[in-house]
Amino acid sequence: MATQLKKELVAELVEKISKAQSIVLVDYQGLKVNQETELRKQMRENGAEYLVAKNRLFKIALAEAGIADKFDDLLEGTTAFAFGYADPVTPAKVVYDVEAAQAKANAKAKKTIFTIKGGVLTGKRVEASEVVALAKLPSREQLLSMVLNGMLGPVRKLAYATVAIAEKKEAAAE
Repeated sequence: MATQLKKELVAELVEKISKAQSIVLVDYQGLKVNQETELRKQMRENGAEYLVAKNRLFKIALAEAGIADKFDDLLEGTTAFAFGYADPVTPAKVVYDVEAAQAKANAKAKKTIFTIKGGVLTGKRVEASEVVALAKLPSREQLLSMVLNGMLGPVRKLAYATVAIAEKKEAAAE
């Protein structure tokens, strides 16, 4: 690869890393073309991006983007990167769903071919287990619903109590 082309690719990766709220690193070995196409489509629909880049160029881009954590152990073998721009949870959820589907499909063969290696969240390295935990979190809408339900609970109880007192007074007056 020509030096100029490498510099352009690194600059593009630095821009993506700087814009991303989260990055999930995956070992995509064994993923079929149609599965990868579907993965890319799901990422685009959710404001994220999935791409494959050379590990060495990604290491250089991480250093240029100011991320000091070491990723040498994660950047071995086949590595793809899922960038989350709008929502930091999206790439983790989409990649986790694909990993779970692959594990289920290959359960009889007892081999895993698509695995989460780790990631970057707010400029810090996170391990695969943390990415999985992030993927299992409820969606933003579900969390907001839980908070609103918690806030409305006491108001709802007050309304029920008020109605019960009013009914009790009406029954006593009759």
